[in-house]
Amino acid sequence: MELLVLEYKVKANKIKLRAIEEAIRTTQFIRNKCLRYWMDTSKENKINRFALSKYSTELRNEFNFVKQLNSMAVQASAERAWAAIQRFFDNCKSNKPGKKGFPRFQHDNRSVEYKTSGWKLHPTKKRITFTDKKGIGELKLLGKWDIHTLGVKLIKRVRLVRRADGYYCQFSVDFDHSKPLKPTGNQVGLDVGLEYFYSDSNGNHVDNPRFFRKAEIDIKRVQRRIYKHKKGSNRRSKSRKVYARKQLRVSRQRTEFVKTEALTLVQSNDLVAYVDAKRLAAG
Repeated sequence: MELLVLEYKVKANKIKLRAIEEAIRTTQFIRNKCLRYWMDTSKENKINRFALSKYSTELRNEFNFVKQLNSMAVQASAERAWAAIQRFFDNCKSNKPGKKGFPRFQHDNRSVEYKTSGWKLHPTKKRITFTDKKGIGELKLLGKWDIHTLGVKLIKRVRLVRRADGYYCQFSVDFDHSKPLKPTGNQVGLDVGLEYFYSDSNGNHVDNPRFFRKAEIDIKRVQRRIYKHKKGSNRRSKSRKVYARKQLRVSRQRTEFVKTEALTLVQSNDLVAYVDAKRLAAG
């Protein structure tokens, strides 16, 4: 069993979108407060994820806007802080070269995460209602993923995410989506380069799509437009949103291209090997 992420576009009015933003800001506040708590008390007491979870409960009692967020969403926010701390510890223990990734405070959080409570799916599974006191309420879901065939009990987490082109709802589903493939008798080795996206051992080459290069002129034009307007102005804000949407489009093109190529390789070969550039560089 693996976690499969299903994503839907959210359709809602401005009041509900503002409520989502408030939940996102609350998540950032909890994470940063937990991080500060760890910095201030880790020398005196051993802080682990259970201590941060307990501290997040204290935050609910202290701040009313934190209490309005679902209790499990508050715990998930504390878990984000612990994940950053644990990643730093792991990098230190493994003697990772360079910076170890000391946890930093967030200033532009873009998501809020719920666990198994605080939300309820409509029987049609085309709408979702958030039941905490943030005021998000019912949201309409737009997307191609078919969640109708999956049971609600398989949904482990629900996340609301802000992107350049709007808000999305993600479902983390515990689902076995492995698909048995018929043996092909083929094996292939890959070498990823700059001239080609990759070359294989059979002499085939896949050209680098260079999505950014194709959109670079348009992206730079929009980027220049940002600096023509004063800081804090509506025109500057609109230009930043247009710039972010164009960057997001390039990112999605890259992701879809990689997925398509990877699927083609896996379906047409029993064994796929590739050159590990990092190990070669290390000697």
